[in-house]
Amino acid sequence: MPASRLALVTAAAARDLDEDLPPLETALREAQVDYAVVEWHDTEVDWSQFQFALIRSTWDYTQRLPEFLAWAARAGAATRLVNSSDVIRWNTDKHYLGDLARAGVPAVPSHFIEPGEDAAHLLDRFLIAHASDEFVVKPSVGAGSRDAQRHGRDARGAALAHTQRLLDAGRSVLLQPYLARVDDHGETALIYFDGAFSHAIRKGPLLRRGEGATRALFAPEHITPRTPHADELRVAELALAAIPYETPLLYARVDLIRDGADAPCVLELELTEPSLFFAHGEGAATRFVDALQRRLGN
Repeated sequence: MPASRLALVTAAAARDLDEDLPPLETALREAQVDYAVVEWHDTEVDWSQFQFALIRSTWDYTQRLPEFLAWAARAGAATRLVNSSDVIRWNTDKHYLGDLARAGVPAVPSHFIEPGEDAAHLLDRFLIAHASDEFVVKPSVGAGSRDAQRHGRDARGAALAHTQRLLDAGRSVLLQPYLARVDDHGETALIYFDGAFSHAIRKGPLLRRGEGATRALFAPEHITPRTPHADELRVAELALAAIPYETPLLYARVDLIRDGADAPCVLELELTEPSLFFAHGEGAATRFVDALQRRLGN
């Protein structure tokens, strides 16, 4: 097919940190796809010059979400934005976990506290509802474990202070029981291209008891390849089927952890700017570009 003008969308802070970019660029060059790496917040960019804008590492959006969503709407009106601005709006706020649970998808139990609500009362209600020794406090809009922290039941004061700091900054707070199986099993991330399973990785545990929340763009990760179990594939496919927009999406990543009964449940559904871990799946970058080219040709 003839070369196509493609924007790989990143952020200034992430451009040199995206480990997926080199193998993706190699696969694009081999497929003779014309592309440019572009920062989403560059006001000089004319998005209409591109046939396709592929979101890859816009990892600073959590600190400037209204601006990012406004950009996605503008870019989506000027070119084919992938994934779409509607998907981005839904997926960048973890309130979507409630949508998955209501659709019958096994997910980590999730409770939200909104700015202006009584944080102490709602935290106590959460602790009564869940008997786990530890729990996680994180912003509902966040990525890379930034501003997320693991707390023990015996450290309610620290957890409440963490919660209140987020609320005072105008951020919704997500409370989840800490599922201890992650300490030895880690997370399983399953990666899909155009609805087809490509590969999976194991991510080591990120949140350690007593450690403060990371201030970096994302927390350091220990990644290795993993072959998913059949029950993990089933839950991932349930999650993808529950997306309330037209599917299949060009790319999707389903992050799972196991609960106390050793059953997989969704921790996150990554549809906006996920690392796709090309280096950990043989031929993954080529499969991704093949799926991309099918869309470029439509």
